Amino acid sequence: MFGYVTICEPELKVKDLKKYRAYYCGLCRTLKEEYGFMGQMTLTYDMTFAVIFLSSLYESVADMETHRCKAHPVKKQLMLRNEITSYAAAMNVLLAYYHMEDDWQDERKVSSLMTKSMIRGKAKTIIEKYPRQSRVIRESLCELAECEKEESTDLDRVSGCFGKLMEELFLYREDMWEKELRRMGFFLGKFIYLMDAYEDLPEDLEKNRYNPLRRIYGEEGYEARIHQILCMMIAESTAEFERLPCLIDVDILRNILYDGVWSRYNKIQMKKSEEHKK
Repeated sequence: MFGYVTICEPELKVKDLKKYRAYYCGLCRTLKEEYGFMGQMTLTYDMTFAVIFLSSLYESVADMETHRCKAHPVKKQLMLRNEITSYAAAMNVLLAYYHMEDDWQDERKVSSLMTKSMIRGKAKTIIEKYPRQSRVIRESLCELAECEKEESTDLDRVSGCFGKLMEELFLYREDMWEKELRRMGFFLGKFIYLMDAYEDLPEDLEKNRYNPLRRIYGEEGYEARIHQILCMMIAESTAEFERLPCLIDVDILRNILYDGVWSRYNKIQMKKSEEHKK
C-alpha cells in the first residue's frame, strides 16, 4: 500500500534529486543499523517524504555522511540523517510488524509469521517508545480488517482507516502544528489507500478479492469519478501543507505532493491507453 509518495524525477532539479537520494539512503542506513537486515527491507519512499517534510517543518539539521552499501559497493553514497530519520525508521518497522501480524491472523501466511517473529523484539521496543502511534496504527489496521471482512464499499470509511494511521505518523510532536499535521496526514493517507485500491482493482476482480471500488467499477463515469476523488484528497492534504512554514527543501516537497504522487496514476492511464489502441 506504500510507494505512492515519491518524486517526479524529470521535474526535479539535479541538486534536489541528489539531496532526495541522500535522505533516502540515510533512512536505509538507519534501518540497517538500528533494526538489521529485516528492518532495512521495510524501507519506503513514503517515509522518506516524512523525513524531508518533518525535517523542514522543525528545521532539523541533518548530518552529512558517505558510506558504501550492498546496493552501491564501489562508490560511497551521500547520506543525510537526523533524529527524525530515526523516528521514520521506527515507524517503518512498526508498520511492517503490524502488517505481518494481520497477514498471519487473516491468511495464516507462514512467511508473515516468520518475518514478524524476527522483528518482534525490535517492535516491542518501538511500541514502548511510541505508545500513541503504536495504539492508533494497531486500531486503524484492525478497523480496516473489519471493513474488509464486511466487504464494505463505503469509500470514506475504509480510506479513513488508513487516513487515521497516516495522520498519527505525521504527528511527530503534539504542538502548535498538530491540527495541520493531522489533516495533511489524514487526507494523504486516504489518497494512498484509494490509489492503491484503484491500481489493484483489475487483479482483485480477476482473483475475486476484496476491493472497495468493486461496486462502482463499470458504472458510467467511473474513471472521472475516481480521478475527482483522488484530486479532492490530495488537494485537502496540500492545502494543509501550504499552511505550514516549510522553507527548507520546499521544492522537493512540492515536487512530491503536486507531481510525484500522480506518477503511478499516470502510468496506469498510459497502459490503458496503449491497450485501447491495440
